[in-house]
Amino acid sequence: MKKHKVVYKLSVFGNRKGSKIVAKREIPFEIKLAAKLILDDLCFSWNKTHLETKINESIDKMDKEGFMILSKQYQPYTWE
Repeated sequence: MKKHKVVYKLSVFGNRKGSKIVAKREIPFEIKLAAKLILDDLCFSWNKTHLETKINESIDKMDKEGFMILSKQYQPYTWE
């Protein structure tokens, strides 16, 4: 089993008189990276579906100007 390095950060809370020092364990890099990738994917897919619904609404309303603005915002999502 792979050994993990444990890093503690010391933080001072309160004022200088009688302040406490609390040790906080740092989150491993792999967990931070996985969480960031999952959040990025969730944001990407939500933004894409939100724009798709707005584009469909503008098509239903026959709003050409709104459609052109939204389609330019949607172009980066078509690189898949």
